[in-house]
Amino acid sequence: MTRFVAELRMPRVVFGGGCRRELPLEVDRLGGERAYVLGSPEQRDQLEECLELLAERGAGVLDRAQMHVPRECVVAARSEIEQARADVLVAVGGGSAIGLAKALALETRLPIIALPTTYAGSEMTPIHGITEAGRKRTGRDPIVLPRTVIYDPELTFALPLPLSAASGMNAIAHAVEGLYAPGVDPVTCLMAEAGIRAFAAGLPRVVALAQDADARAECLYGAWLCGSVLGSATLGLHHKLCHTLGGSFGLPHAETHCVVLPHACAYNYEAARGAMAQVERALDARYAPRGLFELACRLKAPTSLSDLGMELADVDHALDLALQDAYPNPRPLEREGLRELLQNAIQGVAPS
Repeated sequence: MTRFVAELRMPRVVFGGGCRRELPLEVDRLGGERAYVLGSPEQRDQLEECLELLAERGAGVLDRAQMHVPRECVVAARSEIEQARADVLVAVGGGSAIGLAKALALETRLPIIALPTTYAGSEMTPIHGITEAGRKRTGRDPIVLPRTVIYDPELTFALPLPLSAASGMNAIAHAVEGLYAPGVDPVTCLMAEAGIRAFAAGLPRVVALAQDADARAECLYGAWLCGSVLGSATLGLHHKLCHTLGGSFGLPHAETHCVVLPHACAYNYEAARGAMAQVERALDARYAPRGLFELACRLKAPTSLSDLGMELADVDHALDLALQDAYPNPRPLEREGLRELLQNAIQGVAPS
């Protein structure tokens, strides 16, 4: 076994059907007295339910979280939570809600309790990001890692099937990239493979029957594992490229990850054969990039960036942005190779 250094930082996890009702107890554990609930307009009913659960500890609710966390959204939200004298942030939703809470925690140092309603996995990471002047910048800081994550499968029942599929593929991307990240450790590898396997088993069942509680729980379990991998690993080509496409071209987050993943794997395949073997084992596939593409097809998830609004004419600008910053990746970043990756992703060509 090769030498490694492992530093696994995870929030407290409360997992199970109906466990959202334990939210007041978790606020108590943090010594909170005024908890502010954050989310997107689509989660308004769930936000109101959490506010009711908090009773006298509920300091207010904000339902204006936006994709890719625009700076102006953070400024407005901070003004509201300061006026409410909040001492705990309760993020209900997916990456938009949790991302907003993280941006606020970075500035205010307030603790976060996260109640995920998607499989994005942001709740398990110290990664934060803000979009300003058309560019999304990300970073890491332990202060933004939620103190408690409440995984209640019932909160995912309302997640539309297309978004369930794309969100699950987004989570799988965390695990795949974690397998070939610099300094990866054995525990992270175990979590990554188990997380991919959980999604490969659970997602098709969710798409077949949206209210399958066991399948939803299996996917949330996968989200916990894959998100933990993302929190421990260094981001590489896949995530950096998706952040570029999302922040600069306005593409939807989960769907972009879903489309790019098989092609990023194809780009890195020969340089990361050990990692790809684990992906193949988890998917029961012969070729990891094709297995991921076919899983997306079975889930009726997006497989083409052109369907998300990107055109071949955008490729050179995207390459300029993606190559501005150096970041670790198993295969060196080569403009022509990345051009082929993006062209295939835009056209929805299956990796071969």
